[in-house]
Amino acid sequence: MHNDTDFSCFLPDEEATLALGARLALSVSPAMVIFLEGNLGAGKTTLSRGLLRGLGFAGRVKSPTYTLVEPYTVSNLYLYHFDLYRFNDASEWEDAGFRDYFNAESICLIEWADKAEGLLPVPDWIITLTPEHDGRLAHIQAFSEQGRTCLNRLYP
Repeated sequence: MHNDTDFSCFLPDEEATLALGARLALSVSPAMVIFLEGNLGAGKTTLSRGLLRGLGFAGRVKSPTYTLVEPYTVSNLYLYHFDLYRFNDASEWEDAGFRDYFNAESICLIEWADKAEGLLPVPDWIITLTPEHDGRLAHIQAFSEQGRTCLNRLYP
């Protein structure tokens, strides 16, 4: 299912999640802010790994749960994968000094964005992964003109 602001698809397994991430790599553009939502183990890091592989990153992709942010450089693009799960207070966002990561040369993927509610930029996309049957449902919502433009690149 898709329109200008929504895209949904069923992902039966990890391979399908990686493939969607690779497909997203063909759609994203610099300066994007993407929130990744879903319970623990929903596939947020797997989707991020697929996205990075699709962008051409060949190194190790790991969850930023303990480091809070994992930086990646692909050509002249910077991708920052944040995991704010361990934040106890939104002010920790300010204290961590992450604001400078949000710029015209970077894509920021943020897991558990609600932990810094009110301090983050408005996302271009919110990607929600929800368990369904033996797989998961991926739902992408666009919240900006850039987000809509990039979402329209996902399908002909």
